Amino acid sequence: MIAVSFLLAGCASHAPTPRSPGDAALFAPVSMRIHPIFTQVKDWTGDGHPDGVEALLEFQDQFGDPTKAAGTAVFELYNYRRGNVDPRGERVVNPWVGSLQTLAEQQARWNRTSRTYFFQLEYPAIRTDHSYVLTATFDTGATRFFDQIVIEGERVPREMRQQPSSTRPATHSSFSAAYDGKGDAQPARP
Repeated sequence: MIAVSFLLAGCASHAPTPRSPGDAALFAPVSMRIHPIFTQVKDWTGDGHPDGVEALLEFQDQFGDPTKAAGTAVFELYNYRRGNVDPRGERVVNPWVGSLQTLAEQQARWNRTSRTYFFQLEYPAIRTDHSYVLTATFDTGATRFFDQIVIEGERVPREMRQQPSSTRPATHSSFSAAYDGKGDAQPARP
């Protein structure tokens, strides 16, 4: 009988324990960034055409560790203006709003591996050969965070851009090039 009661006690549900205001402040987010490596133009439907931007938001606590946050994220996408103090050009699409205010929203957007929140920002007109500026503003109700990154477009080698589509070689996979940093393709070394 005693063994059964210990077994049942071990199977009891684990309800969350409320944090004191001091505990909550200790692990509250103090910074946010749009993850610069994993945020990119993506094809998430698998049809061979990009569907929009896959954005990952990362929050850090005062210890510099990834943490969770509750609030609302607003994302905006702009054309990229190279060489300007403010690289944001014309806004290309209406803002996206993502909520992280409920348990279900937290569970749906949290990525345990990267320890970031995951958002699919749909924009079917997005181009992979075009550069954009993505901004994110996150409002917790008490604090507002902001970040922006440049999403670089893919460079198409000059030889591929100048050939009419009807005269392109049948096998594109044999072409290999390295960029010299000035936008010009140089033959890759074997």
